[in-house]
Amino acid sequence: MQHFITIIKSDYLQRTRSYAFLITLCISLAVAYSFIPPPGANYSTIRIGEYQGFYNSAWIGYVTAIMASIFLSLVGFYLVNGAIKNDMESKIGQVIATTRVSNFKYLFGKAISNFLVLLTIALIIFIMSILLFFMYNDRFSFDFLQFAKPYLVITIPSLFFIATLAVLFEVLLSRKSVVQNILFFFLFSFMLILESPDSDQLHLDVFGSKIVTAQMENTINELLEKDSQTQLTLGYILGNVSNTKYFVFNGVEFPLSFIISRLCWMIFGILLLLITSTFFHRFKGKDLYLQKSSKTKLTTIATNDVDISKLPNASDSFGILSLLKIEFLLLIRSGNKWLWLLNVLGILALCFAPLSFAHQMVLPVLWFLQVNRWSSLVTKERIHNTHFFTFASYKPINRLLFAQFLSGISLAILLAIPLISRYIVLFDFLHVASIVIGGIFIVSLAVLLGVLSRGKKLFEVLFFMITYTNINGISFTDYFGGLHNQYNHLITVTALSLITLIFTYFIRSLELKKV
Repeated sequence: MQHFITIIKSDYLQRTRSYAFLITLCISLAVAYSFIPPPGANYSTIRIGEYQGFYNSAWIGYVTAIMASIFLSLVGFYLVNGAIKNDMESKIGQVIATTRVSNFKYLFGKAISNFLVLLTIALIIFIMSILLFFMYNDRFSFDFLQFAKPYLVITIPSLFFIATLAVLFEVLLSRKSVVQNILFFFLFSFMLILESPDSDQLHLDVFGSKIVTAQMENTINELLEKDSQTQLTLGYILGNVSNTKYFVFNGVEFPLSFIISRLCWMIFGILLLLITSTFFHRFKGKDLYLQKSSKTKLTTIATNDVDISKLPNASDSFGILSLLKIEFLLLIRSGNKWLWLLNVLGILALCFAPLSFAHQMVLPVLWFLQVNRWSSLVTKERIHNTHFFTFASYKPINRLLFAQFLSGISLAILLAIPLISRYIVLFDFLHVASIVIGGIFIVSLAVLLGVLSRGKKLFEVLFFMITYTNINGISFTDYFGGLHNQYNHLITVTALSLITLIFTYFIRSLELKKV
């Protein structure tokens, strides 16, 4: 039992002390603040037709609990995923493998650690929701139970299941982080589809929000005529708030069957870990790989067989073209080769799919498939402990960092060439410029977050959020012109890209001075 607690404690402290966690926590606070629109805001998060609730304890508590359940499930997987991989790379896993800790205890400890990390962020959001009540409320009394109950019943079971799911993906898809990211992307979308409006399917709702939204819809329908039916909209809805009508939401009395179903999701996650523990490699995968590699026989070549005169002459080269070529080759050769099949299918879709669909749906998904490549642009040196050599190279910012940035942009534009060509034929150069600037922005964001957090996790989390919101038509995160066709928006994205690059330059300059 002591080893089990030690695994949880050490893993939790290691994650919460990282730069990626602190930055994610700050982003979560900013997002949590937007869960409840301030008075006079031009957007809403939960809306039933023209109605939304008064800012009482029940409305703020339940809305923030629902948004936290979906939001943290969305980004939580990418935040906590990689715990086993970190133990393998740091050699801690090999040490744990020599102890009496069973596979299930180890995996369950990692799941608990994942859950505690997500629970820490949820606790911060919970405190933020209470502060928002006192900021926006003017005549309703404070009821702590209306805040605590939805978080206990809705948010916590969802986070626990996502925490176990992250461990499950790591065991079954070891060394395939790109596949894990892509599969969870589609799995998350499928879990949202399972939120059926039918009351007999509430037990399939992983996020636990459907019972609350159904109650909100029923409350509004009772206020209106019997034949009138309103539909609830969940998410960031811009505009259409001038004619907002308000109603009093008094919370939900969760039936016992629903509470049991929430517990069943947690138990289901534990059962998945129990089954997965039988397939856990117990840190033998890397050793087996090394054993296979060691069996390869090295052949020696006599120096007499080499014609030195035919070898190219060594010469100094301080240009950037050779570095750009190397960085680009590293990009396209990284990851599993079969993933290029998905890239080819995406490129073909850009060629033949309807223009609006190709721009708004296919392009962001195709670029998201490169998340592992772009996240490792400036972090691969630290991952392989070669950053001291690269930092000591000739002009590491003007040559190396700039070459990495250009290689990432080259890949983005190369993948989008079919779509760019279609717009050029139509003489729609505004969309062409939007795609090019969008590629520059997302690569510059990857470089900035990589330099800032010194890891891949933060960009992966944020890029997933941006891609998911773009696919769902939220124009606020449109960085590639799929939902905007205005020069003002293009200028805004261009300015953000320049600001991002300037910050990257100064942060890397400060980092080099400390080496």
